[in-house]
Amino acid sequence: MSFCCGASMIGTNGTLKHFRTHIHNVPILFCPVCHRVEIHHGIENEYEILAEYAHGDGATEVDFLEYVEQDGLMLFENCVNNENEDPLDVVSNQIDMALDLLSFAAQIEDEAWAAELKKRLGVLGQRKMKLRQRRTSEGYC
Repeated sequence: MSFCCGASMIGTNGTLKHFRTHIHNVPILFCPVCHRVEIHHGIENEYEILAEYAHGDGATEVDFLEYVEQDGLMLFENCVNNENEDPLDVVSNQIDMALDLLSFAAQIEDEAWAAELKKRLGVLGQRKMKLRQRRTSEGYC
């Protein structure tokens, strides 16, 4: 499990750009708060090798899954959330974890950390509100 700005990162597959080459279906970790993206640590070496070869060959598009065998379920099994989950559930889970951390920060009287967590909760609260509004406008309850 990876953390970014205190939030647990979400496991997913995405497209990364290496110079002029777009590499699709790369296992990545995504921060729902600041939107930072990391290559999953379990495939970093394979990604670097494929990216260098693809760039050297002048390829503009490459599918990671065509060249590297990997079990996606095993890579993301220790992630708190993944892309297949309901976005509202993901945000709610992130809010719950941030509230738990805020409680702990208050116990140890770490005001700087508490302020950072409150900022994160504000971002997550706005995202949750937008998701609820989108559902309402799409006719979901």
